[in-house]
Amino acid sequence: MCLALIALQAHPRYAVVIAANRDEFHARPAAAAGWWDEGWLAGRDLEAGGTWLGVARDGRYAFLTNVREPQRQRPAAPSRGALVPRVLAHAGAPNEALEAALVGAADHNGFNLLTGNAHAAHWGSNRAASPMRLAHGVSGLSNASLDTPWPKVERTKAGLATWCASGSADTGVPRDWERRLSAPFIVGERYGTRCTTVITIDRDGVASLVERRFDAAGAVTGDSAFAFRVAGARTQPA
Repeated sequence: MCLALIALQAHPRYAVVIAANRDEFHARPAAAAGWWDEGWLAGRDLEAGGTWLGVARDGRYAFLTNVREPQRQRPAAPSRGALVPRVLAHAGAPNEALEAALVGAADHNGFNLLTGNAHAAHWGSNRAASPMRLAHGVSGLSNASLDTPWPKVERTKAGLATWCASGSADTGVPRDWERRLSAPFIVGERYGTRCTTVITIDRDGVASLVERRFDAAGAVTGDSAFAFRVAGARTQPA
């Protein structure tokens, strides 16, 4: 993915809100979001078998973005898409899963990896010294470190913060969110925004994922929507 935002404990109804655009070559095959046999909900990269974003039945989520550094790209490096399933499958807490995924991460090209649940979120990178826990509020990732103040990151963070402060209960990818994510939306014959995904976990323990997919002309080609109760969830205070 090339842009991902997360609002943690920033909305009166939702403990977590994640909004992300995935930019990729249109020729790279991918499957729409759906339940994997392993027990998480995610799209699937059909070339390397991994994913860029997912959420498990216990409410753990994980997503990654690539770090932009053309001079350090290694074509033979292992796929970064394997890192999200690795974190979702880990038996420990999200921060432990992140630390385990970062072991040996120097073999990969540059990436950001973020994981958490309704209570906390953690970010790490193979281009940073150590993982860190996110503060409550809105954070953003593009193709540099967490909260690097690129214009598209700052613009969309501000939009998400405004939406959270409004207390709007819209979920999915409503027209309001299409406007907020349109500035960094890429339309191109070979490379562009392939999908927009919104994940929410509300304070009653209900998670949802909505994905909207696009073709090379930027036209919508399909929508997928899922909702489920987080396993073992208890009502969270506002």
